Amino acid sequence: MKTYLTITFDSEGAKPSEVAERLAMLGFKPTQGNYDFVYEWGREATIEDALWFADKIHAALRGYRVLFKVETI
Repeated sequence: MKTYLTITFDSEGAKPSEVAERLAMLGFKPTQGNYDFVYEWGREATIEDALWFADKIHAALRGYRVLFKVETI
């Protein structure tokens, strides 16, 4: 399974490089195409796993003034 992340930046918020560093600490890798970052689970994730991970992303980006969209497939 993979979790894809799309970020919308605010010009008054954190720099994209700072956001990328923060997401790398969670295991995300930058990607090209329809998404900005991808996390590879290495196993099947449950809905509970995906919600837990979304909470971690939310906490990691708190105060950075970015919007994010998560898609786990």
